Order: sequence, then structure tokens, then C-alpha cells
Amino acid sequence: MEAFETVKNLSDLFKVLGDTTRLRILEVLTEGELAVGEIADQLQMTTSAISHQLRLLKSNKLVKNRRDGKNILYSLDDQHVLEILTIGLEHVKE
Repeated sequence: MEAFETVKNLSDLFKVLGDTTRLRILEVLTEGELAVGEIADQLQMTTSAISHQLRLLKSNKLVKNRRDGKNILYSLDDQHVLEILTIGLEHVKE
């Protein structure tokens, strides 16, 4: 990948992470898989608002989903997402 494209992709990642609601969703998902309704309940938001943000997080490979019967469960995409959140929290707490 070309250096400019890499930097642009990193910039796009930070833009996605620059939203409080999306960060709150990611924080909730650090505890494990949850359905949209469960995330909405924990954050006291509508399922519609959460679904919209989850689509964006999924398209940016920050969350993944799997079907469990009629439910779709969301979780962090991989260990890197948890590491990004952890390092970011450590940095702002200094």
C-alpha cells in the first residue's frame, strides 16, 4: 500500500473514532457480544441510532457481527480494536 493511501486510511479510522457515540458503543462491546437492543438499552439510545452507528463501525472493520437464530450479535472486530481503545484511554488519563 502506498504511503499516502496508508496515511489516508489512518485518518479515516481516526474520523470514525472521533464520535462519542461510536466510542461508547465500542466501549460497551469490550465486555462481549451484544445485540443492537442490548447496546441501545445500555447507552439509553434508540435501536435505530445504534444500528446506524454499527453499520459505520462494521464498514470500517471495527466491529463484526454473527447471527444467532433471529438475533444478530455484535462484537469488536479483533484484538487491535481493543488495543486502540486501551492505549487511547491510557493516553488521555495521563
